[in-house]
Amino acid sequence: MWQALYEELGDEGFVPITIALDESAEAAKPYIEKAEPTHPSLIDTEHVVAHRYGMINVPTVVWIDEEGRVVRPNAAEYGSDMFLQFHGRESGPFLEAVRAWVKTGEVATDEMVPSTMPPPTADEEMARAEWAIAWFLHQRGDSVAAAQHFDRAGELSPDDWTIRRGSMPIRGQNPMGPEFFELAKDWESRGKLGYADMAARRRSD
Repeated sequence: MWQALYEELGDEGFVPITIALDESAEAAKPYIEKAEPTHPSLIDTEHVVAHRYGMINVPTVVWIDEEGRVVRPNAAEYGSDMFLQFHGRESGPFLEAVRAWVKTGEVATDEMVPSTMPPPTADEEMARAEWAIAWFLHQRGDSVAAAQHFDRAGELSPDDWTIRRGSMPIRGQNPMGPEFFELAKDWESRGKLGYADMAARRRSD
């Protein structure tokens, strides 16, 4: 989808930068090669982008203008309706909003997209620290200790899919298997919190 949109809008200054949050370059390589992107397509094994931008889901889209300013913050957006039954968010309005932004400079409003993203809560910050410790231990081959810190990170920030689901392939779990469906069930039981909900909660803490 991003390659097609780049081919459509690239001459008007639109450049998508896609970033895979994956455990290794090898894990993301087949998908990147299949997409054959001519736009920047990166792999972030350290989850640096998720940490710095406060991303809690994949796919997350952030709109950044020519001056490097975030003009539309984090939103879980989809380029197709393949999994519409699961997430319930149609791709059409999002794609049209991108086209309008590129062509007219108009930034669309959406009740599911916060106007700004406040700083993370103390628990969310601690969850990121726990994830970083877990990743360090995993790289050293200490999977038992790493699992404890991955678990703690998920406990501190239970609605963060980049932490909870993102650790599954690292731990040898299927991110579309039983553990994923347990995560989805848990997330649904707490109200399916998204970015707008998280932003509101951060403001109230």
